[in-house]
Amino acid sequence: MHKHTLLRAAAASAAIFSLQACDNSPQTVNTYDPQAEALAKATPKQLPPSITATKAYRCSDNSLFYAEFYNNNTATLRAGSREAAATILNATDGNPPFTADGYSLSGTGDNVRITAPGKNNLSCHV
Repeated sequence: MHKHTLLRAAAASAAIFSLQACDNSPQTVNTYDPQAEALAKATPKQLPPSITATKAYRCSDNSLFYAEFYNNNTATLRAGSREAAATILNATDGNPPFTADGYSLSGTGDNVRITAPGKNNLSCHV
């Protein structure tokens, strides 16, 4: 029991001595930013568009299409699999149909109509 008391007293003394070694004087913080001027002159960057919905559609001819809808009035359309090359479709004034050369996607919900090369005006649903 005596050893534990002595050990605790030594630990407490060591903690007090280490705290006395701290410098408690006021410190000056350097707020100089070497890039501040360059950042102020930099042109603002625009973030990439966000995905608002991702849907997989089965069409009337049993084909599959994958669509991603973005908040910048565009959509991507992939035929057959999620790994297929994406075609970017644009909506005029933000209103469907989304179109590209040879492609059309009417609607954004669970039931849409899709036109793609070799596929004409398909009725598709989630």
